[in-house]
Amino acid sequence: MNILVINCGSSSLKYQLIDSESEKVLAKGLCERIGIDGSQISHTPAGGKKVTEKIEMIDHVAAVDAVLAKLTDASVGVVSSLKEIDAVGHRIVHGGEKFASSVVITPEVLEAIEEVSDLAPLHNPANLIGIRSCQKLMPGVPMVAVFDTAFHQTMPKKAYLYGLPYEYYEKYKVRRYGFHGTSHDYVSARIAEIFGQKREDMKIIVCHLGNGASVSAVMNGECVDTSMGLTPLEGLIMGTRSGDMDPAIIGFLAQKEGKTAQEIIDICNKKSGVLGLSGGLSSDFRDLAQAAQEGNELAATALEGWSYRVAKYIGAYAAAMNGVDVIVFTAGVGENNVTARAQVMSYLGYLGVTMNEDANTIRGEEVEISTPDSKVKVWVVPTDEEMAIAKATAALV
Repeated sequence: MNILVINCGSSSLKYQLIDSESEKVLAKGLCERIGIDGSQISHTPAGGKKVTEKIEMIDHVAAVDAVLAKLTDASVGVVSSLKEIDAVGHRIVHGGEKFASSVVITPEVLEAIEEVSDLAPLHNPANLIGIRSCQKLMPGVPMVAVFDTAFHQTMPKKAYLYGLPYEYYEKYKVRRYGFHGTSHDYVSARIAEIFGQKREDMKIIVCHLGNGASVSAVMNGECVDTSMGLTPLEGLIMGTRSGDMDPAIIGFLAQKEGKTAQEIIDICNKKSGVLGLSGGLSSDFRDLAQAAQEGNELAATALEGWSYRVAKYIGAYAAAMNGVDVIVFTAGVGENNVTARAQVMSYLGYLGVTMNEDANTIRGEEVEISTPDSKVKVWVVPTDEEMAIAKATAALV
């Protein structure tokens, strides 16, 4: 079954066409600057070279049209007609409490996604545009919504409720939701496969460490806690997000800077994290590592603060589960940044973790980076959210 996986941002669209049975990626690509001058599409067929073309894409309908044209193109396409695309899987950032699993998209599902858009105003509206664009251009093709929040819906109330008046949960559903759920689900299931065990019999901490980052505690096969909250702003220090901080800072800075609370929150989302801590140098961990080696103190402090926060969450979740069998690094930084992994592991001696320095030099592969006698095992497992979305879509249609 050929599944087209769509991941829409406000001005971008990532896609992959996947054969869900063989798990082969037939083609992948990215539409950039949708609705902005200079829009372009990059398309890579399996076994072929990436081709980039400037195409005017005034909206997401035009972007989806460009994607479908590339997939069926005589020279770079991988299917002869759209009839060979059996279904479309859409990544949806926020499903609120309504969705604990992936669902076939119906008018009622679209309405429910729209209802929780105020919880993810930067993401859900773009996700909805992507769905409606595909529906317009691919009438009759079944479509599935796969939610970032779904895997975390198993958290108990003690983990997801905030210390606020309960009426705010009742009225507005203010609670911890968590994100990157597709990745946490995929990676925790994969590490259980590697160990030859049932996920239900393991205690797993997954560290999804990219520009956006989160940690989850998976016990008895279910997520019991995760670091992101009502929005993706809570938790770890990230590329541009502040992560955890005293909420009174919002009002304090708004008053001091003559800004609204929303303007300060925008700064917390887009200008903070390691970007802010490094004095605006970069949100890219490679740039920061290079600058730190060259003696940039702010860059070094930003990286130290980041790894310290990751280690604190690992410790918290080891306590929450009363133990841990394996810690897994995944996503861009977790899979590829050797120094960042080593910094985090340097805090974990109390768990009996010892690092295999030679193994930790490996990037982007499944590998154990702890020593054979390490009491808690540490692994790197590359995430594959698109494949997870394709599998969830195929299972439903």
